[in-house]
Amino acid sequence: MEPVYIEEKIFDKSDFKVNPLAKGEYEKCSFKSCDFSGTDLSEIRFTDCEFAGCNMSLARLVKTSFSDVKFKDCKMLGLRFDTCYEYGLRIGFDNCVLNNSIFYKTRIKKIVFKDSQLQELDFSECDLTEAMFNNCDLAKATFDNSILEKADFSTSFNYSIDPERNRIRKAKFAAAGLAGLLYKYDIEIL
Repeated sequence: MEPVYIEEKIFDKSDFKVNPLAKGEYEKCSFKSCDFSGTDLSEIRFTDCEFAGCNMSLARLVKTSFSDVKFKDCKMLGLRFDTCYEYGLRIGFDNCVLNNSIFYKTRIKKIVFKDSQLQELDFSECDLTEAMFNNCDLAKATFDNSILEKADFSTSFNYSIDPERNRIRKAKFAAAGLAGLLYKYDIEIL
């Protein structure tokens, strides 16, 4: 089957588990309250698209392209963003649940996570330069050999970041979150 090109289409309450999304390119499309859970989105290209209220949990993202894509109010458990097509990966998240997802070795400079659950995410070896973590729960998220320079964690919580194992120059943290930077020293901060 030939890849499709679809522009400026609204998909509303579509169940892509029943009728899989056609392979191809989607530009300036909106996906509202759609179910992508467990589907294969491999090698599909999304440009200037918005996903709102969608369930994308455990979707397969091998060589999937997300360029200037926004996710709002989405459930996105267990996604492997490390398998996405890396060139032009520009995404943002607002009020999403991304628990247990993987961003290993991705370059996502200036990414914005807003009001989202980022529990048990793997940000190992990630380039998060100038990333914005606005009011996010980072419980058990892994930061190992990550670039966090100029990243803003000032309103986020439950993070554990080892300054000796990550580049955090000029990153912002609230005083209340200092325990997350000193956790390995087993000290009490009052």
